[in-house]
Amino acid sequence: MTFSTLALIVVLGLCGPLLALRMSWHVPVILGELIAGIGFGATGFGVLDASDPLFVFLADMGFAVVMFVAGTHVPVRDPAVCSALGVGAVRAVIVGLLATVAGFGAAHWFSTTHGAIYAVLMASSSAALVLPIIDSLGLSGQPVLALTAQVAIADTACVIALPLVIDPGNAGRTALGAVAVAAAAGALFLILRQLERSGRRRRVHRLSEDRAFALELRVSLAALFALCAVATQTHVSIMLAGFAAGLAVAGVGEPRRVARQLFAINDGFLGPLFFVWLGARLNLREFGERPELIGLGLLLGAGAILVHLAIKAIGQPMAFGALAAAQIGVPVAAVTVGTQLHVLVPGESSALMLGALSTIAVAAFAASRTAARKSKTAER
Repeated sequence: MTFSTLALIVVLGLCGPLLALRMSWHVPVILGELIAGIGFGATGFGVLDASDPLFVFLADMGFAVVMFVAGTHVPVRDPAVCSALGVGAVRAVIVGLLATVAGFGAAHWFSTTHGAIYAVLMASSSAALVLPIIDSLGLSGQPVLALTAQVAIADTACVIALPLVIDPGNAGRTALGAVAVAAAAGALFLILRQLERSGRRRRVHRLSEDRAFALELRVSLAALFALCAVATQTHVSIMLAGFAAGLAVAGVGEPRRVARQLFAINDGFLGPLFFVWLGARLNLREFGERPELIGLGLLLGAGAILVHLAIKAIGQPMAFGALAAAQIGVPVAAVTVGTQLHVLVPGESSALMLGALSTIAVAAFAASRTAARKSKTAER
């Protein structure tokens, strides 16, 4: 990789904000970044080489930070959300059971052995996508709390389950690695909580702010990359390490200044770089060799939407079901890890992303309709 290539990647990352500029569409920024990567990667002009070792390492850093930020979005300390955990857990379990049936059905229909992977994808929700939409719409009330709890539980459970189902032959080793990462994240949480209770964190914060040392950010990144080191040494995806580190920080409470600094690092550089790399890695031309995989992608998206809409039978509004179906982190992790382990067949990674993008499109439509109804109600 050269500086000219890096400059191109940063410029391509601007396609994300440009596509998401119209707020009423609720289009996630990552969509434009993925499309830009696809256009300049293996599918398009071939300018970006996704196998370049430096590009891969930087993308891994981006993946870790993206999952870390996703973990910090889980509202583990919100007492209102905690009060709705029971309802959210029941809904997440029902969706999981329906997704299991649908996932193995899709695998049987398309003659693959990845029913468990498809089930986890269909059952997943993305807190990093859904919670900002809820905030932007100004939604509140008990149904919203139940939705938030459901999304948080599903997101966490699916992130944990994915490494186990994506490589079942090494599930025992993966489980031990996951325990090691969880233990390290638990230790991180206890250390951060002690620092918070003793008042040392606040003293460090004041010193860092007065002297512009960015100490909290440095410590957060050091802890994140240390957990990633544990993950790589125990043969676990850095996805789990990043998400677990984010949960540990969320459990204590992320300082606003650190949140802003992480936003700059993630959304300004490493996040766009990762999604441009992911797009460059996808080869949509493989659909030409196996066009039936387009049907698989659409089926995975439709299945995820339907199993979440089924919760309407126990009282959840359909629009909220469509929002809960939005997924990105788990499919991205499945594509990244599955490709690294050579688990997925050619074109299957593109099918997984097609399914995820289908859920995002439906969730954006549901958000727009909800916003329109709310606006009409306010006018009356």
